[in-house]
Amino acid sequence: MTTPSQASQDLSQQARDAWATAISAPTGDNPSEAPGQGFGQPGKMATPRLSCVALEKSYRKGELIIPVLRGIDLELAPAEFLSVVGQSGSGKSTLLHVLGLLDAPNVGEVHCDGRRIDNLNERQRDTLRNQNFGFIFQSYHLLPELTLLENVISPLAIRHSALTWWTHRKAIHEQAREIIDKVGLGHRVKHRPSELSGGEMQRAAIARALIGQPRVLLADEPTGNLDSTTGQEIMALLASLNELQQLTIIMVTHDERIACQAHRIVRLGEGRVETVSQAA
Repeated sequence: MTTPSQASQDLSQQARDAWATAISAPTGDNPSEAPGQGFGQPGKMATPRLSCVALEKSYRKGELIIPVLRGIDLELAPAEFLSVVGQSGSGKSTLLHVLGLLDAPNVGEVHCDGRRIDNLNERQRDTLRNQNFGFIFQSYHLLPELTLLENVISPLAIRHSALTWWTHRKAIHEQAREIIDKVGLGHRVKHRPSELSGGEMQRAAIARALIGQPRVLLADEPTGNLDSTTGQEIMALLASLNELQQLTIIMVTHDERIACQAHRIVRLGEGRVETVSQAA
């Protein structure tokens, strides 16, 4: 008999298989490459987990076209923790949305594990986003009518058909409870968002982002609505995920103290990369 734990592993493998069939065959990562090292040094680069080339993005407001990204080149190593900083309007959130396929570039390319992904059809993009990216939004975006547990399992509910959902629902609920316990909310599984504090809602959003076992976690101002103590707790959780699970993380933040807790810092200005530096 298949145990819930084994079934949970099967779900993860199904996601990886779907990714492999949706895109062309991968090129290999270099496991000896340290996170964030070797980039910009010819001959020393692992295959980037996530990258973009000559990325441009504009928005139309009436007759006016507003350029936001103006030729961004960026590479994110496997298991790297990258911070993106810059003034309001510099293009930080737009960059995150384009990298995560929430928005499409006007010019340029986005690659994941050596494969171009921005030119996939809509169904392939949806599948890739659901199975390989985890998103943490500043405003949480939890569904108010659902309990914490139901919010966390929602990405897997979307991933599965009605038949496979009922087949694997026990394993999915067990997997969700394990993740909820890891973020310290085991006592809140039946509570709705309105009954949670800001820090608890952010932890719930992190659990939801992790349920699909993503390759990349994209976090938009994950501490922006939190007090400094709770913000540091969230950062400690993200750092632990990066170190222990080798999760690749790209985080947008306006807080320089928060940004310095990543491996590297990318500074944007007027839609361009101004500097790339190792964090202190």
